[in-house]
Amino acid sequence: MQNITIKELNKKFEQKKDNSSFYVKSFLKRIDEVEDNINAFVTVTAPEGLVSARESDQRIETNKRRSKVDGVPAGIKDVLCTRNIRTTAASIMLDTFIPIFDATVVKKLKDAGCVIIGKNNCDAWAHGASTENSDYGVAKNPWDLSRVSGGSSGGSAAAVSAGECVFSIGSDTGGSIRQPSAFCGVVGLKPTYGRVSRYGLIAMGSSLDCVGPIANTSEDIATVMEIIAGHDEKDATTVETPVPEYSEGLNNSIKGKKIGWVSEFSDMGLDREITEALAKARCEYEKLGAEFIEINLPHAKYGISVYYLIQPAEVSSNLGRYDGIKYGFSADKSENLIDHYFKSRDKGLGREAKRRIMLGTFVLSSGYYDAYYNKAMKVRTLIKEDFAKAFEKVDCILAPVTPTTAFRIGEKDQDPLQMYMADIFTALVNLSGNPALSLPCGHDNHKLPIGMQIIGRNFDEETILNFGHQYEKATEKETWRNLKTVL
Repeated sequence: MQNITIKELNKKFEQKKDNSSFYVKSFLKRIDEVEDNINAFVTVTAPEGLVSARESDQRIETNKRRSKVDGVPAGIKDVLCTRNIRTTAASIMLDTFIPIFDATVVKKLKDAGCVIIGKNNCDAWAHGASTENSDYGVAKNPWDLSRVSGGSSGGSAAAVSAGECVFSIGSDTGGSIRQPSAFCGVVGLKPTYGRVSRYGLIAMGSSLDCVGPIANTSEDIATVMEIIAGHDEKDATTVETPVPEYSEGLNNSIKGKKIGWVSEFSDMGLDREITEALAKARCEYEKLGAEFIEINLPHAKYGISVYYLIQPAEVSSNLGRYDGIKYGFSADKSENLIDHYFKSRDKGLGREAKRRIMLGTFVLSSGYYDAYYNKAMKVRTLIKEDFAKAFEKVDCILAPVTPTTAFRIGEKDQDPLQMYMADIFTALVNLSGNPALSLPCGHDNHKLPIGMQIIGRNFDEETILNFGHQYEKATEKETWRNLKTVL
């Protein structure tokens, strides 16, 4: 049953071979079997999941299913609020926080009949590229337990890869859906900024955060996006652009379509094996009739610097609300109010959160705002213009997701700069707002997954999902797809 897809579950439900309760129990059993090794969940919601499954069973029996995800077991990254279910953002600051409402994405999934079986582990506050910053322990890579699952949505990607849920909802601020998907050999979509509501998401970088799905196939991603995308009156950054039936556009021919190949990326520290895997993927697309055009993103080299000025500035603002008074961790034996603030934040916030708060406060401070933050915002505009010019020539862009495959646990946690460089190919898309799909395209000599990234025009997720699906169909019998995780 490991790596079963939404499409396969739908067939079984339609034929009434099994019901939702059967699969929910099977996935909960799988969690019991492997969770001590993977640590992909902060909270498992077995009682709630079984109640939802029984309700779905009745709809399956009477042919009244609400959607294609009705009865399908899913995980939710623990930065999205879930009513009456603990939501921690993987930080002890929120260890006892139980929201009284659902995030819009969660509500949409529940209304569609989806069965939520747990909250997935992540870097605390979504700060990181490895989940090593989680206050609940690192989420390990199912392909090699000595390696990270990526971050910050590492628990979501690991859970899907290890067969602990059919799909998961993550968040992507600088690559946090795409990078762990690449490390764990699954598919992840960072939608266009404004395509999916952020209401109920514990904010990291408000102008960068995107909520999106992680699953086993592009087709599953399309199915979930049909449920979660769309305008939300509770999130003023969402747009009223109509949501296509993504799954209906997956079999369009890509013959004659133009794919951009970014010349600057070859000089940005790619491992040889990833370069070779991308070259093979390029050949597959050429066999399908696509044409490659070399394009330039001249300001790409500044992307990581711009990102790590803007993002910490927004982090410092968003974390200012956690003071130990209104909610969250509250220190004991404080001498006065100011002492209480210091003690609560010192114990409640981890090392990486403090680092980003300090950096963000610095770049926003008097005398440095113009020199750093304002200049970064200007370069961000240039990066957006680079993408806009590129899409005048091409239908999508093929790019790497990460400079390396999954690194070992502890390898980079003492070197923040090296950890930040894991976002070098992904953060650009968060700065520009474009959608991007990460999907597997091979494996390295250690049999670790390699991912590639398909970047699209704003609000054109339909095209990149089609490109992903066409590649998957063309390569479904490749050796890397037949590899199994160590579990």
